Amino acid sequence: MSNADIVVGEVIGTAILILFGAGVCAAVTLRHSKARASGWIVIAFGWGFGVLAGAYTAAPLSGGHLNPAVTLGIAVDTGEWGKVWVYLLGQMAGAMLGAVLAYLVYLAQFQANVRSEGTAEGIDEGTGEEPTPTLGIFSTIPEIRNPVANLITEIIATIALVLPVLAFGLTEGLGESGITVLIVSLLVVGIGLSLGGPTGYAINPARDLGPRIVHTFLPIPNKGTSDWGYAWIPVVGPLVGGALAGLLYNAAF
Repeated sequence: MSNADIVVGEVIGTAILILFGAGVCAAVTLRHSKARASGWIVIAFGWGFGVLAGAYTAAPLSGGHLNPAVTLGIAVDTGEWGKVWVYLLGQMAGAMLGAVLAYLVYLAQFQANVRSEGTAEGIDEGTGEEPTPTLGIFSTIPEIRNPVANLITEIIATIALVLPVLAFGLTEGLGESGITVLIVSLLVVGIGLSLGGPTGYAINPARDLGPRIVHTFLPIPNKGTSDWGYAWIPVVGPLVGGALAGLLYNAAF
């Protein structure tokens, strides 16, 4: 794979991933969305379908990593580091692009997220509800802010992603059948349902950091903070988890 193919594949694939993922979070969170308050199961499956669409699209060009933790885990296992930076470049650019696209899809809903002079403008027909916080649409927020616990959660959840992804390569016939991406997508759904409660399961540094950067600069009314004090955890945790998964895979298999 050429560097250009890798960048193009990872940009497109990661953009699709974030479009679906941030899109489902917006659908569930924002007022005047037909899917509002439809719940965590919807969010988990939305992210899983984002992996499905993004990875299948990117696979012919880049292999469809879409995640620096996956790229790091593969590099730790194989010892091949030469193209890691190319993957990371494409993933970050794609994550930011996907966040912008999700914002544009829900532009009217974001613009309705206003409150002026003590009254709600365009929100639930003037009921006076507070504007909806928007960071959770783009990036993760812990339910209990405990840096040690949050970091441990992200490390373990990322190992639960990357180690099976590496092991799937040993399953005879799985790659040839073309269903590896489908199985990884279901794995992501499972992680969301089982391990996503404490932190929102970033398990992907680009997935969290790229949209957080975009959230900082988007002209969203009453968008609230981008919470940069927490931002290192969904970056460091998945990177540590990905590296540990690569080491475990190399040692055990």
